Amino acid sequence: MQRRNFLAGAVGTTALGAGVIGGAAAPAAAAGRGRRVRTGLDELVSSGFAELTGQRVGVISNPTGVDAAYRHLVDLMHGSGRVELVAAFGPEHGFRGSAQAGGSEGNGVDARTGITVYDAYGATGAKWEAMFTEAGVDTVVFDIQDVGVRFYTYIWTMYTSMVAAAKVGRRYVVLDRPNPIGGRAYGPMMTTPYTSGVGLKEIIQQHGMTVGELARFFNATFLPAEAGRQVDLHVVRCRNWKRDDLAADTGVPWVMPSPNMPTVDTALVYPGTGLFEGVASITEGRGTTRPFELIGGLDTDFDYHWSDRLNARNLPGVQFREAYFSPTSAGQKPALLNKPCAGVEVKVVDPAVFDPIRAGVAMLVEAHKYPAFAWRRDAWDTVRPYWIDKLTGSPRLRTQIDAGADVDDVVGAWAEELAAFHRRRRPYLLY
Repeated sequence: MQRRNFLAGAVGTTALGAGVIGGAAAPAAAAGRGRRVRTGLDELVSSGFAELTGQRVGVISNPTGVDAAYRHLVDLMHGSGRVELVAAFGPEHGFRGSAQAGGSEGNGVDARTGITVYDAYGATGAKWEAMFTEAGVDTVVFDIQDVGVRFYTYIWTMYTSMVAAAKVGRRYVVLDRPNPIGGRAYGPMMTTPYTSGVGLKEIIQQHGMTVGELARFFNATFLPAEAGRQVDLHVVRCRNWKRDDLAADTGVPWVMPSPNMPTVDTALVYPGTGLFEGVASITEGRGTTRPFELIGGLDTDFDYHWSDRLNARNLPGVQFREAYFSPTSAGQKPALLNKPCAGVEVKVVDPAVFDPIRAGVAMLVEAHKYPAFAWRRDAWDTVRPYWIDKLTGSPRLRTQIDAGADVDDVVGAWAEELAAFHRRRRPYLLY
């Protein structure tokens, strides 16, 4: 196998049959005033890796899998002398994070630890099964920082690997991390005809769950039908996290989960401004210092009135600044690469009341009034050509906006399915 010099990273049982490790959250003051959230990794290290004793372990992670001192999970395991670490599996952007959007690091050998690294980006269930079998793992450990949105693909890496682990009889351990945008759910439901790599299963757009909670939900809701049984799931839970905590409240180190998710501010707006990936004529600011906060189109097509109209709506917790910028990464929009763009910078002024998806819908409604506005159409998908439909889970949002619907009409359309999701997810919440 080719040796690759990967960038080195800084160093109770439920009725579902899935173990949950870690005590209840202790009462304490807010982070910075005596309370710091401990991640599942922190708890695992404190236990001397007790959950992994006697197991051949394979790790699914990326640069976010660090403890409170920014030491990576794989490096800690390798240096502990207590874990038989046999493989790592890299998702999109790679295990050490050296690849850009839509890319991976390939198979190789990790220069720091000498363990085999498998390229798992876009892996099918069959490929996961083959990798687990070839690596000879007994236990799969998942530790990646999610950002709480259905179309952020790491949760689907977790799901497909869970299905494969169930089919080949491997244990599955999730090291839980706080949801950086909190525990509230918002937005529309994915519908079965529109499932894809940015939404494999029927969950709400901003799901408001940790990866540990999602794993429990997936295990009970989807795995029996897809894998024929549940996986032997164990969640090492966080300590001291509360559902209304945002990333800034936790004291948990922030490491970029992907090249265009640089800060916790990015994560706050992403559930709404990520929808602009579905608009051909507007860039979501990739390659700037404020991706997903800077949104705009060619400066010959868009102007300062967009920010004026948005601010006139008095959306809670957010202001819009007239902005001009040139994106240095095109994504699926090469016509906008390095071109002067006009638009807005999304400034969250009160995260406690900010609803990013409502804000995103308002931005779409107002942007749609410009003659240059155009939805992104993908020629490779003749049945479901509109990318926005895959992001939102159905054609409903697109057709409503095309028909002139305003924000309340669009947001109100998903009220019942959101309420149903709240009820459905409740048995699997840990915090």
